[in-house]
Amino acid sequence: MVAEQRRRRDAVAFYHSLLRIYEEGRESIPEYPYLFESDVEICLIGDSCKNPIERFWNGNTMVYILQKAVSRPNEDSDSMEESKADASELLPKENSGPVPLSVRRAKQLISLFTMVQNPNMTHLKLSEVVVLPPLWIRCDGSDPEHTCWLGAEPLKAGNKITGINLYMVTCDGPTADKTCFANLEELKMQHKIMHHSSVVTTKGFAQYELIRAAALEDTIVESESNICVDITWNTVDKILETPPLISAATLNIALEPGDPRSPVYQLYRELQFLLALAECLKTEVTKWPEPLEPESAVELVQEFLADLKRKLDGYCVSGNRDGKEKIKCDTEAVDSSIKSIFNERGDLDFAEQLWCKMKCVSSYQELIACFTLILKSLERGEIQPWIHHGSSSLLSKLIQQSYHGKMEAVSLTGITPIQMLLEIGLDKMKKDYVNFFIGQELATLTYLDYFISTSVDLQEQVHRVQKLHHMLEIMVSCTVLLLFKHENLFPLTQICMKYYRENPLDERHVFQLPISSALVKKFYQDSHPEVWKVDISSGHGPKEVKTTWQVSTNSPVKHMTSNNTGLLSDSTVNAIPEDRMYFITLVKCSQVHFR
Repeated sequence: MVAEQRRRRDAVAFYHSLLRIYEEGRESIPEYPYLFESDVEICLIGDSCKNPIERFWNGNTMVYILQKAVSRPNEDSDSMEESKADASELLPKENSGPVPLSVRRAKQLISLFTMVQNPNMTHLKLSEVVVLPPLWIRCDGSDPEHTCWLGAEPLKAGNKITGINLYMVTCDGPTADKTCFANLEELKMQHKIMHHSSVVTTKGFAQYELIRAAALEDTIVESESNICVDITWNTVDKILETPPLISAATLNIALEPGDPRSPVYQLYRELQFLLALAECLKTEVTKWPEPLEPESAVELVQEFLADLKRKLDGYCVSGNRDGKEKIKCDTEAVDSSIKSIFNERGDLDFAEQLWCKMKCVSSYQELIACFTLILKSLERGEIQPWIHHGSSSLLSKLIQQSYHGKMEAVSLTGITPIQMLLEIGLDKMKKDYVNFFIGQELATLTYLDYFISTSVDLQEQVHRVQKLHHMLEIMVSCTVLLLFKHENLFPLTQICMKYYRENPLDERHVFQLPISSALVKKFYQDSHPEVWKVDISSGHGPKEVKTTWQVSTNSPVKHMTSNNTGLLSDSTVNAIPEDRMYFITLVKCSQVHFR
C-alpha cells in the first residue's frame, strides 16, 4: 500500500514536471536540461534541435529526451525536489557524451508516463490530462537484450488520448558474423504473432557512401566531406538485398572546400587570400597568409607594367575585347580534367590581371610598394589600361580618372591599400564564378544577382563569394567524381542557391537531390551499404505498428560503445575478413489502447 501511494506521488510529480517543461517549451525550447528526482535530466527538443532518435522514430513534433543527470558537487542525493538544473553544472565535460540511465530506471519512468497519460487513471486526481510530447529514454544496455532506448508516444483522437505506443530499441555488435543476422521470414512471423496480424508489408532502406574524402589515399587532410545516396523501395525479399533499379533515391552531399586534390584547389587558395584581406580590413591586424606564388609580388608587378609600356603604347589590349587572344593567368593551375567545365576566362582586365600578380603579396610593405608603382605609372600616363565597364573599385575609378590626365591623390596608409587589393580581388573572383555558372547554363545573371551584389558592405560581399565557391566545389565534385551531366547539375544548383539565398554559409550543410538510383548504380551495386534496414508494418493510420531490423557500420547510439553493447563485439565465428563489421539494431513497437 505504501509503495503504491509513493508510486502515485511519483507519477503526479513526474506529470507536473513534464507539463511545466512542455508549457515553457511552447514559448521557446529550453537551452538546458531540467533535473527530476536528482538522477534524471529532462531535455525538450524541437525542430531546431538535432534529434538523437531520428533513426528509430519518424515523428516531427517536440520530444522529451531523458538521460542520467550529470553529477554535481554538494548535491543532496536524498532531495526529491524537482528543479531546473543550473546551466554551468549540467554542461557536459570535455569529450563526454550523454549518460544513459539503467534499463530498470528507464522502465520505471516509462510506467509513470503511461499512467499519467491514461485518462482512466482518475485516482491520480489530475485535472484535465494534457497530451504530452513523446518521451524517449537513453538506456545503458544492462539487460539481456541490450536495450539502448525506450520510448513512449501517446495516441490521440482529437484532444482525447486513446492509447500509447511503446518502443524498445536494442543494439548489438559490431560483428561480421552473418549468422547473427536475422532471417526476414522469421522477423515477419514474429511481427504477425506479436501484433495478431495476418498481412504485413515490407519497406527497404539502404545508404551507400559514394565518396568520402577522408577515405581516399595519399592525404592527411581531415574532412567531413561525403557524398552518399539514400535508397528506399517497397517489398523486400531478403536481408541485405541490393536495392532494385526502380527504387527512389536521394543524393546527400556534404562537402567542405579545401581538398588539395580538388581541380579548383588553386581557386580555393585564392579565396583564402581574399578572406585574409577581409579579416585584415575588419580587425586592422595584418596576418599575411602563405604566398600563392614563389615570386616577389613587386617583381611581378614591375614586369607587368614594363610589358605594358613596351607593347601597348597608350592602348591596353590586355583586356582582349575582340577575344582573339586568350590570356592565361592564375587559372593555368586548374587541373586538365576540369578545364572543360571551368573554362579559363579570356577577358581579364587590367585590375584582374593585377590581382593575379599581387595575390602573392606577403607583407604590408610589399603591398605599398606595388600600389606605388601602379599609381606612379598611371599619373605619368605611361599606361592607359582597359577595365571592365561597371567596376566600382577605387583602383578602377583612379584608372578612369587617368584617362583624362587628372587623378585624385590617394594616401597609401592605414587600411586603404588592403581595401584596394580586396576590391579588385573581389571583382575578379565574382566574374570567375559567374563565368562558370552562366557558361554551364546552371543559372542566369538575374538569379546570381544576390551573390554578386555591390549594394552590401565588403564583408558581406566576401561572405557571398564564399557561398559561390562552396557551390562551385559541389558542382565540380559531382561532375568529376559522379560524372553528372547538366540535367542533374541544374536542379542541384537551384537547390544550393535557394538555400544560400536564405541561410548563412554552412560548409557542413547536407544538400539533398532526388535522383534515379540507376544514375549512381555503378557506384554502389558491388559495394557494402553503410546502413541497411527493413521496416515490417501492419495496420493503418494510428493503428499502424512497425518492426525495424537494421545493420550499420557506425553505432546508431552515441551513448553506448562496442565495449558494452554485447557479446557480438568479440564474435569472429563465420566472419569473412573482407566483410564489414556491422552493428545490429532492432526496433519493436507495441500498442496499448486505453478502454
